[in-house]
Amino acid sequence: MAFTWGAEQFIGLFNASGAAFMGLVTGILPTLIVLLTLMYAVTTWIGEARMTRAVQWSARWAITRYTVMPVIAVIVLTNPMCYSFGMYLPERQKPAFYDSAVSFVHPVTAFFPHANAGEIFVWTGVAAGVLKVSPGSYAQLALLYFVTGIVVIFIRGVVTERITKMLIQREGLTEVFDNYDRAFAAASAASRSSKKTTLAPIDGMA
Repeated sequence: MAFTWGAEQFIGLFNASGAAFMGLVTGILPTLIVLLTLMYAVTTWIGEARMTRAVQWSARWAITRYTVMPVIAVIVLTNPMCYSFGMYLPERQKPAFYDSAVSFVHPVTAFFPHANAGEIFVWTGVAAGVLKVSPGSYAQLALLYFVTGIVVIFIRGVVTERITKMLIQREGLTEVFDNYDRAFAAASAASRSSKKTTLAPIDGMA
């Protein structure tokens, strides 16, 4: 009887796993595939150059640097590639951007589950209890979760930037980070100059 029970439980485990997999195949997986395809299509249509300019524009001010920039990064590049957008920021602002981006990988799944599919259970766990009480409130809950996430990442970004600035001054690293800033500014200027040089022959032909 013990061996029979063990055999039933053993195969039952795989039967339950198969049922869960079929639930994913007919549920969230098609949504993820369509969203990924849409994001790739939008990125291709907009173009890498325009996307880069949009990210660089959003990096200028704190209100967009810690709202627009991480939102674009997480939705377009998904987790964990979204953190690579930090390359468009000087060294002193990279910790704050990372804090903002990493704090948004869960709220984003309310509307864009492809951005962090491996941790979508966080959103489903949040939604399960609410939907059990009010099944028709999914859209409202998703919107509140998403907007609250944007507010939180802005607060975290600003606070982390100030903490980073305080630590730089306390540790006597002001000159080091000033050198980083000068190097970053020089690299950005060189990149802009290179793009203008590349586009000049095309403009001349036009």
